[in-house]
Amino acid sequence: MLELLANTLPHFRNTNSGQFFLMAGPCVIEGEDMALRIAEKVRHMTDKLQIPYIFKGSYRKANRSRLDSFTGIGDEKALRILQKVGREIGVPTVTDIHESDEAALAAEYVDVLQIPAFLCRQTDLLIAAAKTGKVVNVKKGQFLNGEAMQFAVDKVRQSGNNNVILTDRGNSFGYSDLVVDFRNLPAMREFGVPVVMDVTHSLQRPNQSSGVTGGQPALIETIAKAAIAVGADGLFIETHPTPATAKSDGANMLSLDKLEDLLIKLTRVREAVR
Repeated sequence: MLELLANTLPHFRNTNSGQFFLMAGPCVIEGEDMALRIAEKVRHMTDKLQIPYIFKGSYRKANRSRLDSFTGIGDEKALRILQKVGREIGVPTVTDIHESDEAALAAEYVDVLQIPAFLCRQTDLLIAAAKTGKVVNVKKGQFLNGEAMQFAVDKVRQSGNNNVILTDRGNSFGYSDLVVDFRNLPAMREFGVPVVMDVTHSLQRPNQSSGVTGGQPALIETIAKAAIAVGADGLFIETHPTPATAKSDGANMLSLDKLEDLLIKLTRVREAVR
């Protein structure tokens, strides 16, 4: 599955290592120094463990619960930081887009365009992302099963782009919780695309009365190990030097100083099930 990414992403290394690939970074770009620092540290870890790496950072958050929630530092400023991360750290980059007219703009700066889970059925958005020629990472809606994502894949492919990734981020369970149904990962792999487990977002507890999403970061290792065991091609993990001060999604992030130890454990799981 990684051949698809290796052939289309600049700086995508270690694809012959037999390891899973990693999408990791802060929820949202908070500033240049922090983005570069996180990317450099994660690249150092992943190079050592021969894990292909894509830096993740949202240039703008358009789906916050409250009007006063942090959404970004400015679109062009954040996109330029993502571009600088790609060039200086030497890794591919991924960011979210929310409306069709964002696709062409973001594609000038990053290597992968990500479709948020709530928007995975938005036909115009998928077509616009596909037409940029970039890799398109579509997150599975919390309201869908894995089989239903065939139609999202079809929309991208029928728009002339075969470079698709599918990412699971859990399913809605009641009004304020998510659960992970690991049947979705092998179901989505049947479409012939790389499949990713979004470990940290699947541990969110959305729709809290405070208007700030909660989370269960203590279960990050559990979900990540299980995903690798059932055949995930990649993992998506939001990480931050100090999650408690992160401007978005801090409640379900992994502290950056805990990432390398987790990755070491996960490479062992990968080797055991290969």
